Amino acid sequence: MNTQNFSWLWTALITPFLEGNWIDNDIDYIALKWVLKQQIEWWVDWILLLWTTWENPTLTQYEWVKLVEYAIDKVNKKAKIMVNVWTYSTKKSLKNIEKYDKIAWIDAYLLVNPYYNKPTQTGLYLHFSTLAKATKRPVFIYNIKWRTWVNLETDTLLKIIDECPNVIWVKEASSDLNQMKEVIEKTPDYFTVLCWDDSLTYDLIKLWWHWIISVASNWFPKKIKKYVDLCLTWDKEAKEKKEKHSELFKMIFIQTNPIPIKTYLASKWIIKEEFRLPMCKMDKKEKKEFLDFIKDNNY
Repeated sequence: MNTQNFSWLWTALITPFLEGNWIDNDIDYIALKWVLKQQIEWWVDWILLLWTTWENPTLTQYEWVKLVEYAIDKVNKKAKIMVNVWTYSTKKSLKNIEKYDKIAWIDAYLLVNPYYNKPTQTGLYLHFSTLAKATKRPVFIYNIKWRTWVNLETDTLLKIIDECPNVIWVKEASSDLNQMKEVIEKTPDYFTVLCWDDSLTYDLIKLWWHWIISVASNWFPKKIKKYVDLCLTWDKEAKEKKEKHSELFKMIFIQTNPIPIKTYLASKWIIKEEFRLPMCKMDKKEKKEFLDFIKDNNY
């Protein structure tokens, strides 16, 4: 399998909502069409659907499918599509895979450590290998200990890779630099490891990481695409861009993602400043600090 097809810049897309009840307000498909159009126009390579930036946990299963089908139609094969199919239940995740395997033009699936129930390493191995064997599509694993409270250890990952040839990628976000280096050193040459944070793009690509799933590219697809391309070619201008954008990448997470990124897009009249509970608008103090920073730095 050619993992070059899975390189470069991915955008973890947001979901725009219409004004209304914060529990069941409708999706703003007109705004979503514009957001997708911007991604295509600036040559973002991949679009990630149904991730936490998408406010996936607040959506219904009916909305999941409708949104995926809508995005595929609007992207029209001008970017690749990855769909998050994970839940903390192997059975439910299998049903998601069965459902999405019937939809054409999905290029890959994302799986994440089961959250809250904290399985053992054996449980993680059985969970990921069972799901990977249920599809012929490429499968990417997201190891994010600080959100799920369980870490996919390198030996467990290697066992999964050895048994499941369609597991070709990991987003390594254990926050353990030694583990990150170990994953890079021990995984096969065809296996892809990617950067998990906009602020670490430059440094981790220097460690031979291949690409970035970006939150910032929701609003700056052109700038982030150029920055990632510079990093991947080791251009000397990449370090200058890193220093220029370092504070921006911190500010994106001044409160829980995707609250700041959606607040920015709303300030530019691209989407409405709407969320679904338990996500909500920024606190006044942080919102003022965030928008003042954006204004003062001409973002």
